Amino acid sequence: MTLKASVADAKVEWIKSSYSTADGPDCVEVAPLPDHVLVRDSKNPAGPRLALTPTAWAGFLPYAAGH
Repeated sequence: MTLKASVADAKVEWIKSSYSTADGPDCVEVAPLPDHVLVRDSKNPAGPRLALTPTAWAGFLPYAAGH
């Protein structure tokens, strides 16, 4: 599911990918919540974000870690 940014996002703690550095390139940020994990482009924090179930996020992580 894709969500638009909202005022409630101000209370969400976003975690930037360890691959993002001050020297570039920007990557993604995630915000783990009790019922889903939000994912957004760190270059466009006000843009759309992807909402994944914890199960879907856990299934994705091995693929992301392998690259």
